Amino acid sequence: MRIVEYDKNQLHGYGSSTPEDFPATASAVTVGSYDGVHRGHRIIIARMVAIAKARSLRSVVVTFEPHPRMVLKGEVSGPLGLLTTLDEKITLLAGEGVDLLFVVRFTPDFASRSSDDFIRNVLVGLLGAKSIVMGYDHAFGRDRSGSGKTLATLGRELGFDVEVVEEVMIGNEHFSSTRIRVLLESGKIEEANAFLGSPYMITGTVVDGDKRGREIGFPTVNLRLSDPDKLLPRAGVYLAQTVLNGLSFMAMMNVGVRPTISLEGIKTVEAHILGYDGTLYGCMMSFNLLRFIRDETKFSSLEELKMQLEKDKKTVELYC
Repeated sequence: MRIVEYDKNQLHGYGSSTPEDFPATASAVTVGSYDGVHRGHRIIIARMVAIAKARSLRSVVVTFEPHPRMVLKGEVSGPLGLLTTLDEKITLLAGEGVDLLFVVRFTPDFASRSSDDFIRNVLVGLLGAKSIVMGYDHAFGRDRSGSGKTLATLGRELGFDVEVVEEVMIGNEHFSSTRIRVLLESGKIEEANAFLGSPYMITGTVVDGDKRGREIGFPTVNLRLSDPDKLLPRAGVYLAQTVLNGLSFMAMMNVGVRPTISLEGIKTVEAHILGYDGTLYGCMMSFNLLRFIRDETKFSSLEELKMQLEKDKKTVELYC
């Protein structure tokens, strides 16, 4: 999957991209924030990819960074809580068979562009859209004026067709990023993962900690999140999985304020990786959350904490 960034009418390389030779290629396109790249999103993307293959078109996902609601502050009441950072979104989309990820730098200036301008000059003029696939409830452009009806009208003029993917549900439940956030904040990881279609991911850089875990036989990696707006789930201990040097490892991950050893009340993320004993400082790591084990608890002593961690380890080992 090739990745190109678009900012103020300029193309920039992202990763190994070379925007100098960015081709004007007939494309099937879908547009959205795609936060979480959940199962509803993947149905839309899969339909776009299928159309691209059937018609020998390039498949393109257009997304925004940062999330538009982070820029349009008036639409946000409290923290947004991102389900995916840009790097996580790239990782997930890379498995969907997409040819090009087109990352639009979302700024107040870009937000002021009309949907007509965006469709004409970006989707058609720059990306060569011949087919546009969108979700039933999606809209874009200034004041969210770009609807399926707007696209259909312009499509007749500019030579592209439009397909609207109808809503898909799990039982009686709607697919939505908001619903997934509620599940995560309740510690319902398995339910959230069912909506996501893959395990919830937490990514960060390994930083130095206070080494209290090492003192009691449970050394941890302490993560500095790659994006401070990333949503952390309910405080507690989780079963998680990570990959190091191509090998999969299970882990006990703690999300919370560590009340037994800290009085700061600052939410942190740390993980004890089972079967690994190496130095990882400075490494970027991703953990997949698989199961909620227990709530975070304040213990009366480090010895009591160690006894509970031994129990947690046995729980995790059941899934190794």
